[in-house]
Amino acid sequence: MNFEDEKDYIMRMIKEMVRVLFSLMFGKNYTSVEQEVRNRYEVSGKKLDELLEMIDNGEINEAENIILTSIDYGNKEDIALAVLFYQYLSEKDEEFLRKNDYSKEEVLDGMNCIIKRSGWSDLVSVIEQI
Repeated sequence: MNFEDEKDYIMRMIKEMVRVLFSLMFGKNYTSVEQEVRNRYEVSGKKLDELLEMIDNGEINEAENIILTSIDYGNKEDIALAVLFYQYLSEKDEEFLRKNDYSKEEVLDGMNCIIKRSGWSDLVSVIEQI
């Protein structure tokens, strides 16, 4: 597997995890989250859009730390925020991530961590087999 194939594989894994997790948690097919719905997600006083703006400003690790230290793994809304955070981060190109001391592999690791800690660890195994 070359570098481009690996990058595509990571992107597919993340997108599939988001799709399946949202479908399981909220009982409906996931295509995307509308802006007004996105704005209701909040953790530690930060709305999802604020955390995504932190990503755009290169404050990836700071935003991730806010999420990981504040998330309630039993709360679907918190899980949704974290999943959408990693999905958005996965859409950034390698150069942007590298410049901000991050990688696609770390995005996948973060997503896996959220899914496992929220009790959906079987989901990771199933998706890896797809």
